[in-house]
Amino acid sequence: MSPDQMTPAPPTDSPNPPLTRAARRRNRIVAVTVLVVVWVLLWGTFSWANIISGLVVAAILIAVFPLPPVTFAGRLHPLGMLRFWARFLYDLVVASVQIAWLAFRPGHVPRSAIIAVQLRVNTDLNLTLTAEALSLVPGSLILEADRNTGTLFVHVINVNSIDEVEQFRREVLALEARIIEAIGSADELRRVRQNPDPTPPADLEGAAT
Repeated sequence: MSPDQMTPAPPTDSPNPPLTRAARRRNRIVAVTVLVVVWVLLWGTFSWANIISGLVVAAILIAVFPLPPVTFAGRLHPLGMLRFWARFLYDLVVASVQIAWLAFRPGHVPRSAIIAVQLRVNTDLNLTLTAEALSLVPGSLILEADRNTGTLFVHVINVNSIDEVEQFRREVLALEARIIEAIGSADELRRVRQNPDPTPPADLEGAAT
């Protein structure tokens, strides 16, 4: 047997092909940008001091706590990005007013629910961005994210019926659609548009508590 026959041929299809230098650089830029945006939103003030401190924090997090690479396969869509930010800021203001009213409303004890929402695009980036956007809006908080099924478990305040549970689930799917329309790939856009309102499995439906 010749040496060539003894050496196994390299696999032609690798499930996780190594990222190129350009892809790694692009992923770092995307990660830093997202971290800085979240940092500024958490502080609630858009200023050069918050941007610079966000860059420092993002650099430290990426250097000290390296995470598995999150592949960004899409591209930026300026119109979709504008729609996402306009609706996000609107939801932020409306939810803040609603939570303030609940806090000062006499004699009313709001009910809450834990709602499971299965996203249509099951990628780490989409799961993370959708979870961050939901957590930044008052009244909703991510309790758990299941990477295997792409499911977010969200605690929601002031939910009183199954109809309101379904309404919130549709709002989460609409948020996911806006994120995909802002930064998604052609395949991700196709998946969202072909399945605008999927029916959740029976074991993933939220129940009011």
